[in-house]
Amino acid sequence: MTVSHRITHITGGGSDGWDLFRKARRMIAQGRPVIELTIGEHDIRTDPRILDAMDAAARGGHTGYAAVPGIPDLRAEIAARVTVQSGIETTPEEVLVVPGGQAGLFMAHHATCDVGDGALYIDPYYATYPGTIRGAGAVALPVEARARDGFVPRTADIEAAIEGFDGRVRSLLLNTPNNPTGAVYGREALAEIAELCTRRDLWLISDEVYEGQVWEGEHISPRALPGMAKRTLVVGSMSKGHAMTGSRVGWIVGPGEAVAALEDLATHMSYGIPGFIQDAALEALRMGVGFETEVAAPFRRRRDIAARLLAAQQVVRAVPMQGAMYAFLDIRATGLDGEGFADRLLEERQIAVMPGESFGRAAAGHVRVALTVDDARLEHALGELLALAAQLARKRGSEPTPRTA
Repeated sequence: MTVSHRITHITGGGSDGWDLFRKARRMIAQGRPVIELTIGEHDIRTDPRILDAMDAAARGGHTGYAAVPGIPDLRAEIAARVTVQSGIETTPEEVLVVPGGQAGLFMAHHATCDVGDGALYIDPYYATYPGTIRGAGAVALPVEARARDGFVPRTADIEAAIEGFDGRVRSLLLNTPNNPTGAVYGREALAEIAELCTRRDLWLISDEVYEGQVWEGEHISPRALPGMAKRTLVVGSMSKGHAMTGSRVGWIVGPGEAVAALEDLATHMSYGIPGFIQDAALEALRMGVGFETEVAAPFRRRRDIAARLLAAQQVVRAVPMQGAMYAFLDIRATGLDGEGFADRLLEERQIAVMPGESFGRAAAGHVRVALTVDDARLEHALGELLALAAQLARKRGSEPTPRTA
C-alpha cells in the first residue's frame, strides 16, 4: 500500500527546510550548550492570567464540543479588534476561529484554489508555504523578491509568474511584516499589488501574524485597501502577539460567504477547537493592545541590540529590521552560503540559526536569527556570529577596511 502523491509531494521531493533545527535539537538533547536562535518561540511563557482563564474554563465544564466557527464572544472580539486595527468594519460573521495560523493558511488555500490551480507566494517565504499550497492540491508558484529591493516584491515579477504558468492562477500569498526578512510592505507597494489582484481576479491571502511587531513604518492590511475586502482572506493568530504558540488558536477574516464555506471545511477538518482554549484567547484579547505591546517590547529592544552590533562591523550586512522577531543577515562576504555558515556556527560556536536557503532561493547567502533569548545571551551569540564571519572573511581576503570615526 502507498500513501497519496499529495502527501508525499508536500516537500516537493527535497528537504522541508528544518534540517539544521533538528540537528541543533539533537545536540541539545546530548547535553551540548547550544544557544538556539532558530524558531520564533518567545522566551517567556503564556501569561498566567491567560492560563488562569483557560483553567477556569476547563474546570467549569467548557471541555465538550465548541461551536465550529468559534464561540460567539471570541468571534465578536476578533471582529472588533480587526475593525480598530485595520480601519475596515468587520462583523463576527466574517471571522472563523481556526487551530492556529498554519491551519488558517491551509484552509485559505483550500478555499481559493481548486486542484491544479496556481497559487503564488513570495520568495523568501516562511518554510511551510510551498508545502501548504501543495497540500491543498494547488501548484506552488514562487515570485522572487530581491535583496536590493528590501525583499519587497515587484508587481512585474508577479505578472511574469502568472504569465509563465500554463493554467489558471487563483491566489497570491503575502506576509507583512515578513518572516524571514523583517520587511514591512509600504502603502505604495501594497496598492500596486492590490491593483494587480483586482485586474487579474486573484484572491489575496494575507498572513498578518506579526502585525503587532512593527519597528519601522506601519502595518497596513491589504484587506483595507479600496475594493480588496471582497477578495482578501486575512490569517491572524494569538501565537506571536500574545505568546500563545502552543495553544494553537488563530482566525481567518474574509467575505461572509467565503467564511461560511470555510466553516463547512472546518466541520470536516477539525470540528472546531477546544472551548477552554477559546475562552483563554478571549481573555487575552480583552487584555488590550497594551498587553500586545508588552509582549513585543523585548523584540524591539533586541532588534536595537542587533543593530548596534552590526553597525560596528562591515562583514555581515543586515536587511533593514522593520518588523517581526528576527534579524535577517547577509553573510556572503564569508564565502559560504547560508547552510554552510549556519552549520559552521553550530559546530564551532554552538549557536543555532536558520540558513536562508530554508526560506527559498532568494534568501540564499543569508541566515535568520531569532531574537528569542535574553538580551545578554543574544548579545553573546551575535558577537560569536560576527566573530566567525570576520574570521572567514579574513581567510578569503574579503574583509572590508574597518570604518573610521
